[in-house]
Amino acid sequence: MSGTEAERQRTWRPDWPCSVTGPLRPLRRGAGDPTFRIDDAGQVWRGTRTPEGPATLRVGSAPSDGEVRASAWGPGADWVLDSLPGLLGAHDDWSGFEPRHPVLEEARRRHPHLRTGRTGLVMEALVPAIIEQKVTGQEAFAGFRMLVHRFGERAPGPGRDLKLWVQPDAATLRTIPSWEWLRMHVDHARSRTIVTVARVADSLERLAGLDGQEAERRLRSLPGVGEWTSAEVRQRALGDPDAVSFGDYHVAKDVGWALTGTPFDDEEMRAYLEPWRPHRGRVPLLIGVAGLHRPRRGPRMAPRTHLPARVTRG
Repeated sequence: MSGTEAERQRTWRPDWPCSVTGPLRPLRRGAGDPTFRIDDAGQVWRGTRTPEGPATLRVGSAPSDGEVRASAWGPGADWVLDSLPGLLGAHDDWSGFEPRHPVLEEARRRHPHLRTGRTGLVMEALVPAIIEQKVTGQEAFAGFRMLVHRFGERAPGPGRDLKLWVQPDAATLRTIPSWEWLRMHVDHARSRTIVTVARVADSLERLAGLDGQEAERRLRSLPGVGEWTSAEVRQRALGDPDAVSFGDYHVAKDVGWALTGTPFDDEEMRAYLEPWRPHRGRVPLLIGVAGLHRPRRGPRMAPRTHLPARVTRG
């Protein structure tokens, strides 16, 4: 094993009962995400690209000791270990949030230690969010898998044996020809947006240090990046508690159903959530962890039938 792949370790003792899978599970893009694994011991493995290079991160908890134990490999190992507290929600501040509704009060009572993490990695969140625009989850996750397998790289250290991958870097994204995007069932509009954001990737990564409103303004100034995509990025990269995925197929309906008994549309949800600003995103989060969603009686949105078969490589 090369020097850059020597194992680095960190033991961290949070001041609350810290869940590992809770803050990290939203980073997984479907059950087959090649950059994310949960092993038999409940440890989370991630292949990630940091400002210092690719890294493999393994995170597990020792509840009896109140500790989180992490190991990392690759050029970005020190970066991911330094970022571990934020990744698991150490910077998430619930002060000022008022449940205002019995459903939310009960959800908060049952999940008092719920935290939202932040990766600090904008492109890592932005590229799959663009792929997920206006398509079914099945189609989006398949496209993301193919992108990573064809143009990404194996994660360093033991990530290779786990078949863990790292997303392609911005330089690679800029060189992918249009016909390759189509083979990954990513249409011209979305592939054009990805190539556009890849050209300004360095500037976008600096958004991780901004507040949510300014990050949203700059993200939405990019052609093809709208309100939903911006919120998805801010939730994961910044841990923005005010980010709400307006435009999602289910969120507004579920919020309305859970809190009023009647599904909302986006504008109804926008008006209803206004009293919770700057914590609006916590409302759908609590509804989600409580398992509350309207009955799915209608037909599901069908995937398109021209999708190519899943493509993998060794």
